[in-house]
Amino acid sequence: MIMPNSSIPAKVVIATRESLLALWQANFIRERLSELYPQTEFSILGMTTRGDQILDMSLSKIGGKGLFIKELEQALEDRRADIAVHSMKDVPMDMPDGFSLAAIHEREDPRDAFVSNEYRSLDALPAGSLVGTSSLRRESQLRALYPRLEVRPLRGNVQTRLRKLDEGQFAAIILAAAGLKRLGLENRITALLDAEISLPAVGQGALGIECRTDRPDLISLVQPLHHLETAQCVEAERSMSRALGGSCQVPLGGFAEIIDGILRLRGFVGSQDGKCMISDELRGEPELGAAIGSQLARNLKVRGAEEILAALGPGRAESVSHP
Repeated sequence: MIMPNSSIPAKVVIATRESLLALWQANFIRERLSELYPQTEFSILGMTTRGDQILDMSLSKIGGKGLFIKELEQALEDRRADIAVHSMKDVPMDMPDGFSLAAIHEREDPRDAFVSNEYRSLDALPAGSLVGTSSLRRESQLRALYPRLEVRPLRGNVQTRLRKLDEGQFAAIILAAAGLKRLGLENRITALLDAEISLPAVGQGALGIECRTDRPDLISLVQPLHHLETAQCVEAERSMSRALGGSCQVPLGGFAEIIDGILRLRGFVGSQDGKCMISDELRGEPELGAAIGSQLARNLKVRGAEEILAALGPGRAESVSHP
């Protein structure tokens, strides 16, 4: 429901990272809000985060994906911005006090994409081929299913990763399909990877809108962009990940979808080398997503996930929320 005119702010500043993909996402939300509230001035505040600045180390070594949003939350706290737009897979499992995910937009394609200039699929890659990925989740699954391949870290924005592929540094790279599609780069997708091959990251393909909890006017403002089915799926995924201490330091995947009114949640925890892999799934009513996620995490622990998490080293199994 659109807010009464008296409650609509005259100006709204949207904080975002300055990568091309993040700016696309923020402008997409700005355009949707401008259509709903033509009397309001929506502007973009682009920011460089610490996660964007450190590109020579994997995220798991520098503190995790929370580094991509800390500066944006500081802008909200300082009132330099009113809302922030995030890729949900970059949002830590617990929100800091005083902040809220006010809306989750309808999900784009959640799958991973195989990108190569020479080969049509993972199966076609010769033994010893270099595959680039930024994610321990992808690395674990690749090593489990394709032990003949060599997986190397790949950081940088989408354009940087594609450039490294085009320069011949890798035989193939794995990227989120949603980012490529949003940037108009769908033609670079060689093949889409089914969840059975590469279970997506928690929240992959969904956009979240964050604001301070003391701004009910902004929470109401963005409600028309909230997509219930996506939110229910993401809630289930995040509940599972939270219970498992999920962060980019943990090779973990979670993906929920609603089919014929039933939510199906799949999850896994694996070792980085892919030699240990625990997976399971649960189904239930969509409104019970948080409970389904918590139960699936318990099931995974019973089946051996706790041993995998413990083997990751001191602190990693407890690495929930902001590193």
